[in-house]
Amino acid sequence: MGILKDAVNLFNGFSKLNYRERLHRLVKMGALTLDDLKQLMANQNPNTSLAEHLIENVVGYFHMPLGVAANFNIDGDDLAIPMAVEETSIIAAASKTAKWIRQNGDITTEVIGGTLIGQIQLAHLKDYDAFKAVIETNKSFLIEQANTDVAANMVARGGGVKDITVRAIPRDNGDQMGVIHVHVNTCDAMGANMINQVCEYLKAPIENLTKETVTMCILSNLNDEKITRATIRLRNIDPATGYRIEEASLFAENDPYRAATHNKGVLNGIDAVLIATGNDWRAVEAGVHAYAARSGQYRAVSRWRMDGDDLVGVLEAPIIVGTVGGVTKVHPTAQMCLRMLGAKDANRLSCIVAAVGLVQNLGAIRALTTVGIIQGHMKLHIANLSISAGATEKELPLMAKKLEEILELRKRISLSHAIEVLRDVRAKAKASLKSSKV
Repeated sequence: MGILKDAVNLFNGFSKLNYRERLHRLVKMGALTLDDLKQLMANQNPNTSLAEHLIENVVGYFHMPLGVAANFNIDGDDLAIPMAVEETSIIAAASKTAKWIRQNGDITTEVIGGTLIGQIQLAHLKDYDAFKAVIETNKSFLIEQANTDVAANMVARGGGVKDITVRAIPRDNGDQMGVIHVHVNTCDAMGANMINQVCEYLKAPIENLTKETVTMCILSNLNDEKITRATIRLRNIDPATGYRIEEASLFAENDPYRAATHNKGVLNGIDAVLIATGNDWRAVEAGVHAYAARSGQYRAVSRWRMDGDDLVGVLEAPIIVGTVGGVTKVHPTAQMCLRMLGAKDANRLSCIVAAVGLVQNLGAIRALTTVGIIQGHMKLHIANLSISAGATEKELPLMAKKLEEILELRKRISLSHAIEVLRDVRAKAKASLKSSKV
């Protein structure tokens, strides 16, 4: 559709408009139609004040389906897992796989390490060795200052800055840039804002001590100092199934083309729980992908092997989450989902998230190495195809039955099949109605 040529003028003062004024301004510039306006206003929570505090230029809410994965037992605790996701089959696969594990094995988790990383870059150093010596000599002073002036509340909860280390990164001209790593325990917060504040605070004393220039301060989403590990053990598994899963794992561990899709399957589970609990799924994804490439080649973040008669899967990744602060404390649905999980601290939530990711991974690999991904996924996709074809609620059961028959026969279904079936369903309904009148 596009927008009007004078949209630049119509955007003047846009951020200062209220919700309704903003919508009408978008209609005026041609970005929205009157029908769009009706849809937005009909489908939104009438109270947009929460959204106004979370993001800028609010026009409404984009609703994500929220479901619950069943059958999970993690570290001996029975859990209903809230998952916010739009993709068909994710919740069904997680529930089915969790039931298989519950009947034949267990899921255990742990968090290894406790600090996150902030980075302070000095792009051009006059003397790296002298710079490093000054930082190491004054490390205790810098830590004490940061903990006293910035992170005092976190220190009171057992966290705060724990260490400072120095790295050299070669430049293309043969010189070196200096990078200071600030190691921070953020307790139950995801901690991005706190880490950034600490690093910004340390800029001035570092420049005063070293006579060098700081060029950037920012946290790192690649955190290899706090790793969450989830382990699944399936006992007395069918050897053929176990070894097929092991071979699938080896494929993803050694081929980046396969690893990308393999890890996406892991993140199908991880992201859905992160979104449901109001956590920054983009930060976790960035960290997981970077961690997967830490050897210099992108690899799978999970590993499956036969151990005697047992199949054992292990997922290790930096899953940095929070249960306090940010959206987790202001969004009522996120609060509800955290209560549902009983996740009272960040480490427990991280463990649950990792476990769901590994279960999702197992479900995908099991399907790929047995019935194939299409058979299971497309059966659950039938409702989407039927709705896309234009079927009503009343027509959906009839559509499902016929499309399942086509899937069984042809091993695939598409929107064209759904349109054809809907045409046939309606023709038969029309003929039946005409016959009853006669």
